[in-house]
Amino acid sequence: MDFQFTEEQERFRKEIQQFLDGELAAGNFKPQCDAWIEIYDPEFTKRLAQRGWIGLTLPREYGGQGLGPLDRLVLTEELLRYGAPCGAHWFTDRQVGPCLLAYGTEEQKSEYLPKICKAEVSFALGLSEPEAGSDLASVKTQAQLDGDHYIVNGQKVWTSAAHHQSHLYLLARTDPDAPKHKGISEFIVDLKSPGVTVRPILDPTGGEHFNEVFLDNVRVPATNLVGIENNGWKQITSQLDYERSGMERLMGNYPLFDALRKYVHRNTDRGKALSIDPVARYKIAELEASFEVGRMLIYRVAWMLDRGILPNYESAMAKLYATEFQQRLTDTVIAMLGSYGDLTSESKYAPLGGMAVSAYLFSPGLTLMAGTSEILRTVIAQRGLGLPSK
Repeated sequence: MDFQFTEEQERFRKEIQQFLDGELAAGNFKPQCDAWIEIYDPEFTKRLAQRGWIGLTLPREYGGQGLGPLDRLVLTEELLRYGAPCGAHWFTDRQVGPCLLAYGTEEQKSEYLPKICKAEVSFALGLSEPEAGSDLASVKTQAQLDGDHYIVNGQKVWTSAAHHQSHLYLLARTDPDAPKHKGISEFIVDLKSPGVTVRPILDPTGGEHFNEVFLDNVRVPATNLVGIENNGWKQITSQLDYERSGMERLMGNYPLFDALRKYVHRNTDRGKALSIDPVARYKIAELEASFEVGRMLIYRVAWMLDRGILPNYESAMAKLYATEFQQRLTDTVIAMLGSYGDLTSESKYAPLGGMAVSAYLFSPGLTLMAGTSEILRTVIAQRGLGLPSK
C-alpha cells in the first residue's frame, strides 16, 4: 500500500479547504460534532452538488465525476475535519448511489443517479428493525408481490434522518418460507407513499435524528426492486463495506478533538495546570497516535476499493477501531474537563464550545450503529483469522 496522494488529490484537498474556509467566513455553518449524521442543511448540500462533489465516484454518464474511493475519502475527510453539515446527503452519497450503480436496472440508474448528483433526491436506510439490528438476516418486514406492485408491511427503527429524506432504501423479506439468509430483497420506497409513517426518536442529547418508520400496506412499484428478488442478503453484505469503513467512524467528533488540542495549547501559553500536567500531555499524545492509526486503517480500505479488492474483514477492523477511538476521546475529554465538561453551549463557562457533553452522551451508540463491536469482532475472527464459527 502506498498512501502518498497524487498532485491532483493534493490540489483537490486545497480546493475543498478553500471552499470550507469561505463557508465558515460567510457564517454558513458552525463546526459541530457528528454533523454528518445530525445536521441537515440541504442548501449546503446543493452547494456541494453544484461543484460536482456529490456522487464523486459515479460515472460521468450519470452526472458523477468518475473518480475513485481515495478521491472521495479526501473530500469526506475535509468535510469532517471542518464539522460541516452533511446530513442531507451523507447516506445517499456514501451508500445508495454505489448500490444502485452496482445492482440497479438501467432505468433505475438513469432515474436516480443524476438526481443524487444534483441533490434532488435523498435516501434514508431502512435496514434495522426492533428484532433485527446487527443481525439483518432476521428482518421481518414483508414485501409481497401483487400484480405490478409489492405490498410492504413492517417496521424499521433507528432510521437516520428519515423525517428529512425523500426516499427509503428498504430491506424486506420477499419469501417468508426461505432460510434466514435467503428470501430478502431491496427496494426503493418513496417516503411520501400512503401508509408510510415516520416517527422521530429522541437521542440521549435530546436531538431528533433517529426515527421509527412504519409501513402499512405500502404499495411499491415492482420496478423499484433493486437487483434480484431474494438476493438481498448477498447484496447488502457487500454494501456494508461502504457503511462501516468511512472516515466518519473516526472523525465524527473531530471538532471536539481539535478544540481540545487548541484548549490545551492556549493553557500552555498561560501556564495553567491542565497543560503542564504530564498526564494530560500523555493523554493528548496517545489520542494523536491512536487517531493516525485509525486514519490509516480507513485509508487502507479505500485503497483496496480503489483497486477492486474486496475488504472482506478490513472494513470491520477499521470501524471497530475507529468507533472505539471516538469513545475513548469523549471519555478522556470529560475526565480532563471535570465538572466543566457537563456544561452545554448555552453556558458562557462551557469549555470547547460546550461540545463535550453532547458528544459524550451520543458516543455509546457509535459502537452499535452499522454493526456492534461484538459482531465486528466475529467478522474479523472468522474472515480475517479463519477461526471456526462454532
